[in-house]
Amino acid sequence: MREYLLTLCITAAVTYLLTGPVRKFAIVAGAMPEIRARDVHREPTPRLGGIAMFFGLCAGLLVADHLTNLNEVFAKSNEPRALLSGAALIWLIGVLDDKFEIDALIKLGGQMIAAGVMVMQGLTILWLPIPGVGNVALTQWQGTLLTVALVVITINAVNFVDGLDGLAAGMVCIAAGAFFLYAYRIWYSYGIEAAAPGTLFAAILMGMCLGFLPHNMHPARIFMGDSGSMLIGLVLAAGAISITGQLDPDALNLYAGSEKAAVHQTVPVYIPLLLPLTIIAVPAADLVLAIVRRTWRGQSPFAADRGHLHHRLLEIGHSHSRAVLIMYFWSALIAFGALAYSVNSASMWIVLGVVFLSAVGLVLLLLPRFTPRVPRWAQRFVPPRYRRRGTSPEDPAAAQEEPEAQDAPDAPGTGERAPVTAGVSGVNGATAIGARSRFIDRP
Repeated sequence: MREYLLTLCITAAVTYLLTGPVRKFAIVAGAMPEIRARDVHREPTPRLGGIAMFFGLCAGLLVADHLTNLNEVFAKSNEPRALLSGAALIWLIGVLDDKFEIDALIKLGGQMIAAGVMVMQGLTILWLPIPGVGNVALTQWQGTLLTVALVVITINAVNFVDGLDGLAAGMVCIAAGAFFLYAYRIWYSYGIEAAAPGTLFAAILMGMCLGFLPHNMHPARIFMGDSGSMLIGLVLAAGAISITGQLDPDALNLYAGSEKAAVHQTVPVYIPLLLPLTIIAVPAADLVLAIVRRTWRGQSPFAADRGHLHHRLLEIGHSHSRAVLIMYFWSALIAFGALAYSVNSASMWIVLGVVFLSAVGLVLLLLPRFTPRVPRWAQRFVPPRYRRRGTSPEDPAAAQEEPEAQDAPDAPGTGERAPVTAGVSGVNGATAIGARSRFIDRP
C-alpha cells in the first residue's frame, strides 16, 4: 500500500507543478478558443491541461518501475507499456484537437486506433463470467471488438461530462478511488498478482486527477481539454479491462461446486468490473441521453448542444459549484454502492443505505424548486436567499414602497424564478436565486 500511495503522490505532485507552466504555454500557443453558446464560463480559458496530466502519468509509471514490489508488474506484464502507448496516441490527438479543433470522426478513429494499440500489446479481454452460463472464453476477434468498444465508450462518456469546472476530473477521481479499493482487495486479500496492474493504473489515475483539480476548480484557471478528458477516460478503461479480462474467477476460490455455480457466486464481485460504465454511470447516462436527443432532432450524435445533465442543473437554479457537488454525490453513491455490494451482497443494510442516500440526492437535486415563503416576522432568522426581495428585517415597510417590484414576473416573492441561462454573463457564481457576477462589466 505504501508504494501505491507513493506513486499516487508523485503523480499528483508532477501534475500539479506542471499545470501552471502548461497554462502559460497554452496562452502563448493560442489554445484559448472563443466562448461558444454551450459554454458556461465567461472569459476565454486556456486548454491543454492534458499535457500536465500526461507527464504525471509518465512520472507515476517511471516511479513505480523503480520500486521494489511494483517493479514486478513491469517484469511480469506488458500492460503498463500497452497503457503508455495507447495513452501517448490518444493524448497527441487530444492536443491537436485542443489547438486546431479537428473533426469528430477523426477523433473517433484515433480512439479506436489507440484501443487497438493496447490490444496488440496484450491489454485485452480474454474471458467473461456470465451468470447461468459459466466462464466464457472469447475469441481473438471477440475480445478485440469488445475491448475497443469499452475503451471508446468510456473515453466519450468522460469527454461528454467535461462541461463544468472540476466536474470530469472529480468524477473520474471518485470512480478511480472505488476501483482502487476493489482492485487492491483482490491483489492483497486473495494474493492474485493479475490484479496488480489494474491497481497501479487506478492509483496513477487518482494522482492525475487530484493534481489537476486545484487548478480546475471553479473558477477554473485552465481546462483539461480533450487531451485530458480522453486521456483519463482511456486510463480508467484500461484498469477495468486489465482485471475484467485478465483475471481468472477460479483463482478467487470463493465457491465450491460447478463452474456455473462459481460464476454465479462471484457475480457480485464482478459488478464494478464487468463494464466500466458501472463506475461512471452518470457520464455514461449523459452520453446515451445526448445521442438519443441529437438523433431524435435529426442531428449528428457528435453535434454539440446545451442539453447535458450539468446544463440542466444550472437551468434548474443550482449554482456552478453546487451542480458539480451534486454530480460528485451521485458518482460516489453509484461507485461505492457497487463496491460495498461486491464485498457483501447478502447485506440488506447496504441496499437500504443506497436507497436512503438516493432519496437524499433527489431532494438535493430538486432543492431550488422548493423555495419556501417565509413570513416577514421570521425573515431575520433565515438566510438571505429565503427573504423576499425589497424586504429587510430592519425595514419591514420597504416592500410597500415598491409594489411593482413585488409583482415582477422574475421576483422571488411571487414564487416564480427566471431560469438561469448557461453561456451568458452571470452563470459562473450564480446562486439559486439569480446571477452573482465576479467580474466588472466591461464595455
